[in-house]
Amino acid sequence: MNCIIIDDEYPSIQELSYFITNFSSITISETFDDSIKALEYVQRNNVNVIFLDINMPKLDGLTFSKVLNTLPVKPVLVFITAYSEHALEAFEVSAFDYILKPYSQTRIVDTLQRLENSTAARLYNDRITLWKNEKLYVLDADDIYYCEAHKHDVNVYTKNEHFIVASSISDFHKKLRQECFFRCHRSYIVNLDKITEIIPWFNNTYMLKLKGLDAEIPVSRQNLLLFKKLMGI
Repeated sequence: MNCIIIDDEYPSIQELSYFITNFSSITISETFDDSIKALEYVQRNNVNVIFLDINMPKLDGLTFSKVLNTLPVKPVLVFITAYSEHALEAFEVSAFDYILKPYSQTRIVDTLQRLENSTAARLYNDRITLWKNEKLYVLDADDIYYCEAHKHDVNVYTKNEHFIVASSISDFHKKLRQECFFRCHRSYIVNLDKITEIIPWFNNTYMLKLKGLDAEIPVSRQNLLLFKKLMGI
């Protein structure tokens, strides 16, 4: 599960980042002090959870949340604020939680645990949004067969489609379920459930064949032992 933090107060971002990093397994993908830039990021990336300060300049948190409702897949929203008077409005826009500043460790940890146990939050790990031809497509993550790094982009392949994502392959891998998608090579991610053949290759490595595709995916030597363990070889 990944998240972003949107807050115009840097100390608040630091404090919340500390709690998320040390008391949960949630990955912080980005932090923003500008809600407009954050919205642009959300529209082009797969974000599971948003920690959002209500009192943001330019675009306030409540207006931001209404824009989120227009997205094909809406991230889970946690409001953070120093003011309690917005609580009712926050829950009217289906916020997962509403946390007051200054932060209480007990309160934050409780929210993080509920997020990780939440069916709603987990579901977003099974959906991913990708751009193609100026359109935003929502895919089941399991439809992805493999990903290949190319310069500053990632080529994402399903059985019948090809998408190009402006991302490093490391960052893109964080958006996928780690138990299903394996970084088999510095340039490749493979969906373990799509593997049909494991072909011995030079230097005791392997090439992988995937269900219904002609592509062959390499397993590098540095990832070989973990791959064998995952596949029971």
